[in-house]
Amino acid sequence: MRRWHHEDHRAERAGWLRAAVLGANDGIVSIAGLVVGVAAAGASHATILASGLAGVVAGAMSMAAGEYVSVQSQADTERADMAKETRELAENPDAELAELTHIYVRRGLDRELAHQVAVQLTAHDALGSHARDELGITETLRARPLQAALASAGAFALGALLPMVAVVLAPVARVQAVAIATTVVALSLSGALAARIGGASPWRGAARVASWGVLAMVAATAIGRLFDVAA
Repeated sequence: MRRWHHEDHRAERAGWLRAAVLGANDGIVSIAGLVVGVAAAGASHATILASGLAGVVAGAMSMAAGEYVSVQSQADTERADMAKETRELAENPDAELAELTHIYVRRGLDRELAHQVAVQLTAHDALGSHARDELGITETLRARPLQAALASAGAFALGALLPMVAVVLAPVARVQAVAIATTVVALSLSGALAARIGGASPWRGAARVASWGVLAMVAATAIGRLFDVAA
């Protein structure tokens, strides 16, 4: 008899991974674009650093709030659907059993077997069966607002550290060039890592993310040069 074994699927990481990847990339691109744009305007080293730090704090808070509100909306919808399903199971269990049977028929079981499966799953966990098979709500993919908010804010701050380190270590005349080079490398690594974790091509992921970062810094540089504060 073959023993049951646990399999680690990538879908289990979907919630926090999406928020973390978004936060890290946003932190790198946003803060790099900010410091590159301010440097292109001819600002002093202190001004560039202050602008970057303010951007890190504001960006991390914004990412946390945005993720929390967004995922909380999903959680509220899931909670409302579960409450509705609970009422329907209490008020009309026969119709709910027929509905579950029909779901399994659509998935390929013959009607008699589908009915047997529906009866047994209803006896075991009626609400859980309807949540999973009717509503598509599972414990693995369930909305977790606080987890998403913390992952996004933390990843944003970590991503933003890279262009900020470039600002601190590079002389003011080189801030722009160092920040751009650091950002392209960081985005390439971030894109490759995210793609690898998700099971996609690391090279494609790196190129996809880095190209957007380059576009952002080109736009930020062009805007910065419109406001030449050194003149």
